[in-house]
Amino acid sequence: MTDILEKSQARQRLRSLGEALDSGALKQVARILNGGLSPSDIAHLLESSPPRQRALLWNLVDKQLEGEVLQYLGDDIRGYFLSQLNAQELADIIEDFESDDLADLLQQLPDTVIQEVLDTMDEQDRQRVEEVLAYPEDTAGGLMNTDTITVRPDISIDVVLRYLRRHRNLPPMTDSLIVVSRRDAYIGMLSITRMLVSNPAATVREVMDTEIEPIPVGLSDTKVATLFERYDLISAPVVNDHNKLLGRITIDDVVDVIREDADHSLMSMAGLDEDEDTFAPVMKTTRRRAVWLGVNVVTAFTSASVIGLFEETIQQVVALAVLMPIVASMGGIAGSQTLTLMIRGMAVGQVSSTNVRWLLNREFLATTLNGFLFAIVVSAAAMLWFRDPIIGLVIAMALIINLTIASIVGTLLPLTLKKLDIDPALAGGVILLTTTDVVGFLSFLGLATYFYA
Repeated sequence: MTDILEKSQARQRLRSLGEALDSGALKQVARILNGGLSPSDIAHLLESSPPRQRALLWNLVDKQLEGEVLQYLGDDIRGYFLSQLNAQELADIIEDFESDDLADLLQQLPDTVIQEVLDTMDEQDRQRVEEVLAYPEDTAGGLMNTDTITVRPDISIDVVLRYLRRHRNLPPMTDSLIVVSRRDAYIGMLSITRMLVSNPAATVREVMDTEIEPIPVGLSDTKVATLFERYDLISAPVVNDHNKLLGRITIDDVVDVIREDADHSLMSMAGLDEDEDTFAPVMKTTRRRAVWLGVNVVTAFTSASVIGLFEETIQQVVALAVLMPIVASMGGIAGSQTLTLMIRGMAVGQVSSTNVRWLLNREFLATTLNGFLFAIVVSAAAMLWFRDPIIGLVIAMALIINLTIASIVGTLLPLTLKKLDIDPALAGGVILLTTTDVVGFLSFLGLATYFYA
């Protein structure tokens, strides 16, 4: 009930803010921004505003809130605001950032600016951030936070509790303490809930869980997200090749990875960047989209050239020009279904070399059965429409061929692209649709040429 009330109040504040913006009451806008909205709500409002209004709102955000708001912004918009700040202003904003969030932010800046910001930090904070910056941002090392609480296995629970009470507060998302040796080698995890109900005289070694596997520092962020999902983790330790503890990953960072991966898959299928700003300027949007539009021109000419090979046949049988798009579109849809399923399966770790053959057989049989079904339906409609049994036979055979090829390409293409280190979500759709267009036109018009010759 409380959550519903809070959401209702937030919506009301956003409506009031919109009305104040429309009326030009900037003092009221500033009061609502800094007194009634959370940093995540402010970030959402900025991302939902056109550029001119966005700049106005950012200038009204309290300086003390800027750092928190930046953490919730998409990379594209955050990068723009960061470019407007000098090194000292950045240092003031990021003072309370966690090391992983700070590393993400700094990676969007030029190297010279990064060094200037690091020079303004104290030795301990700078060392923590540099540890995270040493790893690619799409790995466990790039996700980890070096702010951890560790304990030794030979001390008692009572000592651990007294040690925790000396802290002003615990790092966010602390559900467990990490048990390490004197050389910082990972040993196990001590759950706080388990610790609270254990005998204070018991040692950490007696209570800790040694079955929780640490995450290798070089593991990809997608695989990290899969581990968190599979084992319902809130936090997990990160170690190097020698099992030395480097930091920990928390669920809030994993949620960001899951969201980014979902955005990437969706936007890539349209040839767009996952950080594409909805309200980006016209020229910037035009440049980004022009690349894949240009690629599509090439593929379209490829399909058109296949049609050109059968120009005489099309002139003799006009019905071919009418029915031709049906064969290509049916193949494209069937292939896209298989391709999407495979990309999703690869993303969640369900597809491997051990089960590809089974998936290929399943997709082949399912699509072929659909091919026969729709071949009967479409051919019957074509014969009734043009009163020509040959045209019905031709389109039926072409549909079966194209749908069968589409299932094979849709299954094997993402695996092949992955081996070539090409993103299947980005390139798979273009290649698949070109293939189904070419095969569809070639089979339909080629069969027509044979039967009508």
